[in-house]
Amino acid sequence: MFAVYAESFSSDEPLSGLVVGERPDPVAEAGWTTVRVKAAALNHHDLWSLQGVGLREEALPMVLGCDAAGLDEDGNEVVVHSVVSDPSWTGDETLDPKRSLLSERHQGTFADVVVVPRRNVVPKPVSLSFEEAACLPTAWLTAFRMLFTQGGLKPGDSVLVQGAGGGVATALISLARAGGLRVYATSRDEAKRERAVELGAHEAFETGARLPRRVDAVMETVGAATWSHSVKALRPGGTIVISGTTSGPNPDNAELTRVFFLQLRVIGSTMGTRGELASLVELLDVSGVRPVIDRVLPMEQAADGFAAMASGDLFGKVVFTR
Repeated sequence: MFAVYAESFSSDEPLSGLVVGERPDPVAEAGWTTVRVKAAALNHHDLWSLQGVGLREEALPMVLGCDAAGLDEDGNEVVVHSVVSDPSWTGDETLDPKRSLLSERHQGTFADVVVVPRRNVVPKPVSLSFEEAACLPTAWLTAFRMLFTQGGLKPGDSVLVQGAGGGVATALISLARAGGLRVYATSRDEAKRERAVELGAHEAFETGARLPRRVDAVMETVGAATWSHSVKALRPGGTIVISGTTSGPNPDNAELTRVFFLQLRVIGSTMGTRGELASLVELLDVSGVRPVIDRVLPMEQAADGFAAMASGDLFGKVVFTR
């Protein structure tokens, strides 16, 4: 089958290990099913895999890709949930210590077909295109869980989204507005601030700028570069939900004094459950909210998408089609 896969690692030149070519067809074991991929979305996880983060050398070659939408064995349109939990695990699969993502232990979605546990497919509504649906299982599911599960936000609450422009950040803005929240966003880039307002942010500010009010929650995916501002932007008793550290994990000032004195909460969030993915799909179906797609490329041009992500030249998701 056609596939986009990692053949080697390089921290300095990650794209040097990316191969577009042929791989053996996967075989679905008992309890698993085959999904013919129609669209698959690119994530930072894929770029990190080429740097050797979260992927063992003995697992190479590894087909990359966590997200996909396509057709199951019966021809049904489905969305693939990329968190693979242990068969014996019950409950929230993101808490399973043995969990993995597609493209870590199991071959990923950048291919003609992918095999996944049967429980990992969610029906795709006809209102969503394959390209739109492919954006949901990682970035949009992460945003959904951050806002409504870990953040516990409700209509009328206020939220700050740091670093408008990335896949998770654009999802956070759109979903927060759809959920009735007052939404602020930040970016160093004026064009990205304008796009954030178009997406639904009530106001967008330069990174680090003082906000009109302290917010109930901050959605943090940037890390070191914005951490101090995130803490200072919270009202007493407010919440930071963190799901990433794209600028690094070690801020110059952790603001611990503010955290304990103002009784702030810091909550981690990773991916989401199958149930949350089903709820997210339903929300988009009834609300009309749609993922922001920066570009759609045939999978044969995957290297161009990886290069754009590596350079930061994106607003929204990169989607590959078959």
